[in-house]
Amino acid sequence: MLEKIKLLGIVPVVKIDDAEKAVPLAEALCRGGLPCAEITFRTDKAEESIKRVAAAMPDMLVGAGTVLTAAQADKAKAAGAKFIVSPGLNPTVVEHCKNIGMTIFPGCSSPSDIEKALELGLSCVKFFPAEQAGGIAAIKAMSAPYGNISFLPTGGINSKNINDYLSFDKVIACGGSWMVDSALINAGDFNAIEELTRTAVHTMLGFELAHVGINETDEIQANKTAKTFSDIFGFAYKPGNSSVFAGSYIEVMKTPYPGANGHIAIRTNYIERAVNFLKSNGVKFKDGSEKFNDKGKMAAVYLENEIGGFAVHLVQK
Repeated sequence: MLEKIKLLGIVPVVKIDDAEKAVPLAEALCRGGLPCAEITFRTDKAEESIKRVAAAMPDMLVGAGTVLTAAQADKAKAAGAKFIVSPGLNPTVVEHCKNIGMTIFPGCSSPSDIEKALELGLSCVKFFPAEQAGGIAAIKAMSAPYGNISFLPTGGINSKNINDYLSFDKVIACGGSWMVDSALINAGDFNAIEELTRTAVHTMLGFELAHVGINETDEIQANKTAKTFSDIFGFAYKPGNSSVFAGSYIEVMKTPYPGANGHIAIRTNYIERAVNFLKSNGVKFKDGSEKFNDKGKMAAVYLENEIGGFAVHLVQK
């Protein structure tokens, strides 16, 4: 469950007043790139909403939020929730969720809360209310003595600060409601929710051009091509072992690399999340093309198909 949530990066926190809108909302989130929702028990429509989404979209990661009692946890599980989130740490609720086989993220905001969570055998907690409790600085400070616990911060997180949180490796994902505003849900404006969700995903992933690789036949031609770009535009001329750079965005290969014409490198904030997102949109990746850094983390991977005669690969920022 932690890995699934980590790959998504964002958990939309949803308050539903009308269960009829639950499935259209879930469909909009999926189209926007987030097949996940935490439906909160802040309304009496939560249980029915979870039940409808779980039945209509069994592959969607739907959870129950604002779970305050063991009875609510039972209702959430019976409705089809796959995980549970609570605003605070209630040992009775945590133990009950463990007994019924439900992943729970209880809210924690202090070292004392984290010690209780560790005592209860938890490895990930909700950090709530995130911004009001000190934000990413507080999470980093608490991670120093408690290095074996990770966080799902929620509260005050939006498109402007989400990457401040996700860039820290102890944060598995962030909960947020800016793409699922209650007014939009009540108005049935699911197109707007879909667009806000897509924007949130692209903000998180931060796709941008890294460089364009040009295939040349040999080192002499590679040097000549790179030098031409350098002379015309004043780009820095930087020879390397297998290629020559002209500035930061043009790489000329000394021997042909993948791609009929060359390759295009696209940078992303989080390469594994990007791969997960693109696969969900039908993009295929070339088997065995992954490259890893010295920590064993994926650093680059090629798409299976060329685009306009160029091979395309993702690179971790």
